[in-house]
Amino acid sequence: MKRRRLLTGIGGCIGLLILILDAKTALQGARQGVELCLKTVIPSLFPFFVLSILLTSSLLGSRIPLLRPLGRLCGVPKGAESLLIPAFLGGYPVGAQSVAEAYRGGQLSRAQAERMLAFCNNAGPAFLFGMAGAMFPGKWMAWALWGIHIAGALFVALMIPGPPRETVTMPSKTPLSHSDALNKAIKVMASVCGWVILFRVLLAFLSRWFLWLLPTAAQVAVTGLLELSNGCCELIAVADIPARFCICAGILAFGGLCVTMQTLSVTQGLSLRLYFAGKAVQTVFSLALAGAVVGGVWLPFGILFLLFLLTKMQKKSRFPSAAGV
Repeated sequence: MKRRRLLTGIGGCIGLLILILDAKTALQGARQGVELCLKTVIPSLFPFFVLSILLTSSLLGSRIPLLRPLGRLCGVPKGAESLLIPAFLGGYPVGAQSVAEAYRGGQLSRAQAERMLAFCNNAGPAFLFGMAGAMFPGKWMAWALWGIHIAGALFVALMIPGPPRETVTMPSKTPLSHSDALNKAIKVMASVCGWVILFRVLLAFLSRWFLWLLPTAAQVAVTGLLELSNGCCELIAVADIPARFCICAGILAFGGLCVTMQTLSVTQGLSLRLYFAGKAVQTVFSLALAGAVVGGVWLPFGILFLLFLLTKMQKKSRFPSAAGV
């Protein structure tokens, strides 16, 4: 703890010194971040945030028969299938936060929660269709990106073994009112914009120091690996559509350093070892599937993936207790 505080203090001092010595670059980056939030991030995401919060709050904790096959496929404990709603619809880091809250409430064991973190923290349709999808000429590309993203998360769930599917009880919650959902969406939006502005300042310094040495596609990829919103907004700079599609699929799967920091802040008490492993696998899988889609070989890739799913579903003991997560 002392070492962490010392490193944080040193990092803060270095950051302040850089801001003082090159205030012009910092001011330019912050101005770009504010402009990005006002012109792109807020209009694209805020309406989706309000609706997705209303949806997840009304369904979380409910018994939903339609989710049982998906929960069985992913090895989710019986009764906890509703956690898949924020996992796939809530957006970063709502899925991780929901899993962590279930663990703190005693509904999930530590092993169950840490395993679910590996595939239950994903970009939501609000971000994907509101921002990432706007960077492509055809709507089908946004749907393809979402399908790739979900397939990557499912692949991670199938690849990581876990304890037996014990039955758990998820307490049903009172759905949020429209005003509460609006207030929560405003808080989430403010947090997103704060991180966007902060990382935009960081990117302004990196662009001045060395990013300009890299090809445009590499610059966009590095930007997305640092902060997802900035990376998606920079995608338009990549003229080659297939390359843009693959980069977008990769950074959506990884989430970026900013999302990682947000995830750390909401999952205290849980190890993120499987989370990092899951994100690495999901990123590689998403890049491969995106390449197959734009390369015109998505059909055989999809058939192989479906065969893999069927094979996993037929195994009655996919998650042996001896696996020990």
